Amino acid sequence: MALDPVAYKPYADPDDFIREVTDLIWVDRAISFIRENYEPDSIVHGAYGTSTTRDEVIEGTLMRIAATPDRTGQAEDVIWEARGQDAFLSSHLVLSGHLQTSEHSRTIANCLYRRGRMVEEWVVRDSLAGALAHGLDLDELARAQAFRGYSGSWTRPAPVDVVAAGDSGPRPDEHRSEVERVLDLIQTVWNERDLQKTEKFFARDLVLLTVGNRVVIRPEGYRRALLRFLESFPAGQFEVRDIQTNFDVRYAGLRVAVTWKFVGDYTGVPTYGPRTGRPVDVLGISQFTFHQGALVKEVRLWDDIALRAQIAGTRGDVDPLDGTRPTNIY
Repeated sequence: MALDPVAYKPYADPDDFIREVTDLIWVDRAISFIRENYEPDSIVHGAYGTSTTRDEVIEGTLMRIAATPDRTGQAEDVIWEARGQDAFLSSHLVLSGHLQTSEHSRTIANCLYRRGRMVEEWVVRDSLAGALAHGLDLDELARAQAFRGYSGSWTRPAPVDVVAAGDSGPRPDEHRSEVERVLDLIQTVWNERDLQKTEKFFARDLVLLTVGNRVVIRPEGYRRALLRFLESFPAGQFEVRDIQTNFDVRYAGLRVAVTWKFVGDYTGVPTYGPRTGRPVDVLGISQFTFHQGALVKEVRLWDDIALRAQIAGTRGDVDPLDGTRPTNIY
């Protein structure tokens, strides 16, 4: 299906649209452009919950830019896929940091644009990377945050057939074999815990980039990284909420982006302080890269500080002076 230029004008294509709009707001500081770019009732699902107005986006953007004026970012990948003739869903991997230091972190923003206007967004930031780089107390940082909770599409049951339609709506049936391979990986290795099957899905020389700026290699490293997360929520499960694919030689070929939800009770290893026995609701996004039919890379992000804030909130272990909007800047 050919995408009508109304979906991304005045830019060349959705990739150009996402790069330029993001730079305009976040690098050139044209925060007011959000009023042109977002619908007034735009919905944003972030690590601390759901916002439902454009004004909240403007306020949050201003606070983040003001708190980190010497940070900038650039696109590492843009995985976009049509949603009908006048809309697209993009998965924008952003590498941000200080221009002349080695400190950096990643963000993935999945954005649903219809006729050139943002209608819904799912965004995760690797806040853990900045906190570790600055030697901050992770639990103290989490207690200062306010987890608002989710609403809208994120609270509904997972899509019945995500290959046909995810939270963002019906999708084209493209690159089905690779999509099914990724879904099989998530079900077999992540949910059924058959970690031995990692080699079935990935090439031997795989790379996983994940929270805290961790770089993981080889199937055994991949298994250990998954166990490191699951050990605190041993019965937890991953739901696939949306998926999109894109082939572009600029980004090493075929990539598949997956928006996922993890739900599990905090009953395992007390990585996040005393166990609560209560569930967590984690928004995560992964981007997978294929080469010659095999998975060779994954970028997997969620906000680990926000996860700590959820858990602190269920314990009642929260800074009494916290506000209604997260102040974490990393």
